[in-house]
Amino acid sequence: MVHIKRIQEDGADIISVIGEIDASSSIELDLTIAKSVGEGYRKILVDCNALEYISSAGLGVFMSYIEEMKDKNIPLVLFGMKEKVANTFSILGLADLLHISATKQEAKKLADELSV
Repeated sequence: MVHIKRIQEDGADIISVIGEIDASSSIELDLTIAKSVGEGYRKILVDCNALEYISSAGLGVFMSYIEEMKDKNIPLVLFGMKEKVANTFSILGLADLLHISATKQEAKKLADELSV
């Protein structure tokens, strides 16, 4: 079960993911990111502080946006991952392909640097 909420802060769309992302809930994550892009946000931050688990389907959602974000020059920065979740990204080599920060403040700073 996952709960996803969005807040806008300092020109960024912050997507908070609460709970677990599996095959069925990854669709909600995908739609949320697509909506954020569609609404024209130039910086998208994903708050993973309350993300307990992510499946390969959830990881696939982030992977599917890498090229589009690069093409549109929209930084997508994930932050606040628990060690267990961060390890999942690292093991699959996604930590090298995605922008990941420890805190919201670092994520905002990185998004600002990337969007120049």
